[in-house]
Amino acid sequence: MWTSGRMSNAKNLLGLGISLYFWGLMDLTTTVLSGSARPLTGGQEDNLSDKLHQRMKRSWVWNQFFVLEEYTGTDPLYVGKLHSDMDRGDGSIKYILSGEGAGIVFTIDDTTGDIHAIQRLDREERSQYTLRAQALDRRTGRPMEPESEFIIKIQDINDNEPKFLDGPYIASVPEMSPVGTSVIQVTATDADDPTYGNSARVVYSILQGQPYFSVDSRTGLIRTALMNMDREAKEYYEVIIQAKDMGGQLGGLAGTTTVNITLSDVNDNPPRFPQKHYQMSVLESAPVSSTVGRVVAKDLDEGINAEMKYSLVDGDGLDVFDINTDPNYQVGIITVRKPLSYESKKSYTLKVEGANPHLEMRFLNLGPFRDTTTVHISVEDVDEPPVFEPSFYFVEVPEDVEIGTTIQIISAKDPDVTNNSIRYSIDRSSDPGRFFYVDITSGALMTARPLDREDVSWHNITVLAVELNNPSQVGSVSVTVKVLDVNDNAPEFARFYEAFVCENAKAGQLIQTVSAIDRDDPQEGQHFYYSLAPEADNNPNFTLRDNQDNTAWILTRRSGFRQHEQNTFYLPILISDNGRPVLSSTGTLTVHVCSCDNDGMVMSCNAEAYVLPVSLSRGALIAILACIFVLLVLVLLILSMRRQRKQPYIIDEEENIHENIVRYDDEGGGEEDTEAFDIAAMWNPREAQLVVKNRQDMLPEIESLSRYVPQACVMDNNVHNYVLAKLYEADMDLWAPPFDSLQTYMFEGNGSVAESLSSLQSVTTDSDQSYDYLTDWGPRFKKLAEMYGATDSSGALW
Repeated sequence: MWTSGRMSNAKNLLGLGISLYFWGLMDLTTTVLSGSARPLTGGQEDNLSDKLHQRMKRSWVWNQFFVLEEYTGTDPLYVGKLHSDMDRGDGSIKYILSGEGAGIVFTIDDTTGDIHAIQRLDREERSQYTLRAQALDRRTGRPMEPESEFIIKIQDINDNEPKFLDGPYIASVPEMSPVGTSVIQVTATDADDPTYGNSARVVYSILQGQPYFSVDSRTGLIRTALMNMDREAKEYYEVIIQAKDMGGQLGGLAGTTTVNITLSDVNDNPPRFPQKHYQMSVLESAPVSSTVGRVVAKDLDEGINAEMKYSLVDGDGLDVFDINTDPNYQVGIITVRKPLSYESKKSYTLKVEGANPHLEMRFLNLGPFRDTTTVHISVEDVDEPPVFEPSFYFVEVPEDVEIGTTIQIISAKDPDVTNNSIRYSIDRSSDPGRFFYVDITSGALMTARPLDREDVSWHNITVLAVELNNPSQVGSVSVTVKVLDVNDNAPEFARFYEAFVCENAKAGQLIQTVSAIDRDDPQEGQHFYYSLAPEADNNPNFTLRDNQDNTAWILTRRSGFRQHEQNTFYLPILISDNGRPVLSSTGTLTVHVCSCDNDGMVMSCNAEAYVLPVSLSRGALIAILACIFVLLVLVLLILSMRRQRKQPYIIDEEENIHENIVRYDDEGGGEEDTEAFDIAAMWNPREAQLVVKNRQDMLPEIESLSRYVPQACVMDNNVHNYVLAKLYEADMDLWAPPFDSLQTYMFEGNGSVAESLSSLQSVTTDSDQSYDYLTDWGPRFKKLAEMYGATDSSGALW
C-alpha cells in the first residue's frame, strides 16, 4: 500500500501513512492521493460486511503534489513523502523516482521516500511535472508494488510585472480634434497565472501627457483630453502609460511604455503675404516666358493644406505678364507673356492673389483663405538691334533683269530713343553665288550678277542691319526672291533621234515621231511648232507633219531607197516655241537606209558590209594602234604647251632670289599709260563701251561686262554699278594677273651644303666656338670665313 505525505502545510497529510487495516492485509497494492487520502464511496461501505473475508485490490488514489515557485532558500525545497505499507522501517525498501525532471529538478531519498526540489522552479516556464514512483526490494531489486504516476504542480506567485510587447508606440491625431477622440489603444500582458488571485489583473494609468491625453484604466485606450490642440503651437507629445497588476493595489508590479503622438495638420490657417508691395524690374529685351520675379504667401499649415494657387486679378499688365505656381516651393513666378518695349510703356502694376485650393468646411470661419499683394514692374531700357519693317520680304524679279537694277528697298530702324544710323549688308552664307548687293546706307537691294531661272529659280537671302554706333547690335530679315521666267531658251529635241527606213518602204510611211523640250516655263504652257528647215523645204525624200500636240511625224515622200546609192540622210527640222519673242532651233534627224525583210524587219543598215572583209589583218590592226598612239602623244604635247604658257612666273630652284637685282630704268606713264588699263573708262563709261582695248599682257579670254551696265546709271554718274560689273569680270577671269602666290618654308637650310644656320643648338659663348669649317663651304661664305675664321701670324687662314 502506497502512502504519501508532506509534513509542511499544517500537517495536512497527517494520517496518510496509517495503514488501512480494515481492508485487510492480503494485498498491499493500494494507491495514495498526494497530500490526502480518499476513502471508499458509500456503496462500498454498504457492502463492507460482505467483503471482509474476500481478497480485494485497494482503491486509494493519489496523483499530485503542490509546491510554490521561486523558492529562494539555500536548502532543497521539500515537496512530499512517498511511503509503502510494506516498508517496516528497516531499510529493506528502496524508492525510485522517474519521469519529468527526475534526478535533475526533483530527487527522492531512496530509504525514506522524501522528495525535494533541487532547482529553482518558475511556473511561467513550466507549470507541472509528471513523475512515476516505485518501491523495490533493496536486496533482490524485485518490485514490491506496481509503478504509480503522480503530478507535481507549481503554484504561482506575483513575480512578473506587466509588459507592453508592442511598445514604444507611435500614433497621430488631427489637430483641433474634439475631446475624447480616440488616438491609440495600448495593451500590456502579465505572465502570471490569471486564474490564481489578482497577479495578472492589469490596470492602466497615465504618468506623463496630462492634461492633453487620458487613458482608459481597463482597456488602455488613449483619448484626447484637451480641446483645440494646435499643431502650429506644439506638434509632438510624449505620453507615458503605466500598467500595474494586482488590480492596481499597493504591492502590485508595474510596467510602462512610451507613446509618441503627433498632431497631424488640418487647414486651419489662411495664407498671408509677408509684404503688401513688391518692386521688380525687367529688361525690355527679356524673351517671352522669361522670369520677372517671385512672390510668396506664407501658410503655417503643411502638405496639401499649404498648397497655393496664384493668379493676377487686377492691373494694367494682365495681357503682358503671367503668373504660375511652383508646386515644389509654393511660390508665384511672374513671367513675360508678350514682348516688352521701353519706348512704349515703362512700368506696369499688377495685383496678385494667393489662395488655398483645398478648404475644410469646419474651419471656414477662420478665413478668408486668400490674400492679395501689389507688384510694381519697371521696364528697363536696353540697346536693341535694328528692327525691319516688314519682318519678311518677297520679291519677284524677271530673269533678264540688268545688273545693278534695284529690285527692293530694305528698311530697318533703331527702336531705341537714340535712333542710331543703320548700315546694311548681306549675309554671304545665304548668297554664296553673290547674285545680289545691298546699298550700305539706303538698303537698296540690287542684282550683282545675271539671273537665270533655269539654274536657280529661288533665292533666299538674309539682309543684316547694323547700328553705326554699336556694331554689336545686328538685326536680320529674310528676303525671298522668285526669279520669273522669260523666253530665253529655244526648244530642242528631247533626245538624239536616229531613224531607219527600209529600201522597200513606200511613200507616206511613218518612220519617226519626234518631240521637243524647252527649259522655259511659260504661264500659258508650252507649245511647239515643227517644220522642215528652209534648206530642206523641197526635200524629195522626206516630209514632216506637225501633230499640234508638241510632237511631229516624219514621213517618206517617195519609195525606192537604195543603200548603195545613199545609206544616210540628214534631215534638218526647225522647232519653234510660243513665247515672246519666239525662239527656235534646228535639230537634225539622222535617217539610215536599211535592208529589211518582207515583214519590215531590219536586216542590215551598213552599205559597206558587202565590200569590207569580215576581219582585219594583224598588220592593219598594228597600223591603226600606231596612229592612235601618235595622236595621243600630240594631244598631250599640245596640252603641256598650253599649261606652260598660262603658268605664272616661277623662280628657278637653283637661283637665289636674294642675290638677284632687277633694275627698272623706265618710269610709269601715269595716265598716258593706257596699255594695262584705260583710264578713260572711268571718265566716260559710254565711250568705253564703244572702244575696248585688249590687254597686252594676256589673251582676252572674257569680254568686258561693262556693256551690261544700264545707261541710266551711267547718265547718273553712278560709278558703283560699273565697278560691280568690273568686279564680276575679274571674278570670272581665273588667269588675269596679279596671281596669288603662297610659299611654305617648312625647313631651314634645306638643300644647302651649310645645312642649318639656326643658333638654337649653338654654344652660348664665342670662346669655344670654331668657325674654321667656313672655308670649306665655298666662295659664297668666303667673306664670313675671313671675318670669323682663325688666322696665323702671317695673316693667312689656317
